[in-house]
Amino acid sequence: MHQTRPARRLSAILLAVGHGGVDCYQGMVAALVPIFVLERGYSLPAAGGLVLASSLTSSVVQPLFGLLGDRRPARWIVPVSVLITGAGIGTLGLVGEPWLVILLVGLSGVGIAAFHPAAARLARELSGGDHVQMSWFALGGNVGFAVAPFLVAGTVGALGLAASPFLIIPAAVALIMVLGCLRAHRAVASGTTEARAAAIPATEDRRSFGRLTVAIMARSVIFVGLGSFVALFAQQDPALGPAGGTVALFVLYLGGAFGTVIGGRLARRWPRTRILRWSYLLTAPALIGLVFAPGVLRLIFVAIVSILLYVPFSLHLTLAQDYLPRHLGTASGVTLGLAVSVGGLASPALGGLAEQIGLPGALLSLIIVAGLAWLTLRRLPEPQPLTPPQGRGTS
Repeated sequence: MHQTRPARRLSAILLAVGHGGVDCYQGMVAALVPIFVLERGYSLPAAGGLVLASSLTSSVVQPLFGLLGDRRPARWIVPVSVLITGAGIGTLGLVGEPWLVILLVGLSGVGIAAFHPAAARLARELSGGDHVQMSWFALGGNVGFAVAPFLVAGTVGALGLAASPFLIIPAAVALIMVLGCLRAHRAVASGTTEARAAAIPATEDRRSFGRLTVAIMARSVIFVGLGSFVALFAQQDPALGPAGGTVALFVLYLGGAFGTVIGGRLARRWPRTRILRWSYLLTAPALIGLVFAPGVLRLIFVAIVSILLYVPFSLHLTLAQDYLPRHLGTASGVTLGLAVSVGGLASPALGGLAEQIGLPGALLSLIIVAGLAWLTLRRLPEPQPLTPPQGRGTS
């Protein structure tokens, strides 16, 4: 029995909310660092260990979970990973030893890593290949990450680390959402599994997948670099003043929400590879505007750069899945995890460059990275979608 379009749409929304509930835990770790320093007296290296444990477990090991999921798909991983993610962060304030805190952060990261490949596969099946609904999945994660500091401030920030169990609430909401999606998935899967398996191409385009991964890494370097230094750069603008840094960072993350949705809409009309090429090509002049435009114009260019960098976000995922149709979990793990984490590794190098040539010059150097992404994608072929986009024959 085929699921109706409204039911598919509802399922995609539920999973997007669940994705947001999981991804907010990635943003929580950075927000918890100063609290552990002030309340527990953690040294800076110990505080940095929290971020490192989260990054290594949530991003770097994602492809491993993707590979395991390709060999033996298991839907139960989705709700279980949500529980692990919330339990790890929610119990941080109840333990005293720093090594136990780091272990719990790592446990939460493992939950995040296990969730994404399985959830991305589920999102693809529930969306029926519709790019807009896939963009909702990506948007949910972006929003969850963005609201994380507010959740931490309203609980642990106000009441102390003893209130950390309140941080389990997003996981509880996410669990309800993903259980609803799994129920909907059973309705989709009935009577269609064999047909879907027969439609999967026998060959995979691993070379194109590799080129796409390079572009994703380049995007990560640009966005994480901006996230690390755009606030400091905006504060130095006399027309914006000290508050300009906070506003610039908010605009950077808000623009990403719009860009993600725009990317899904554009993919209904034009090839995804063309959209990616134009996005990275236009990023270069937008970065120039960000560096040289004064005052409020600079904030406008921050928004433009953010939108351009997020237009390809969900399209990266669907392209990766179409290039590796028999390894959807691996494609999702690399796209959402490993490739994205590269930006964090490159950020210290960008900071070192800023010390040598100044912050404006370092930000302008990101144009070279955008150019690398464009060159990598210049002759990237548009793959055949695994499933026809919804609205073109699906129901």
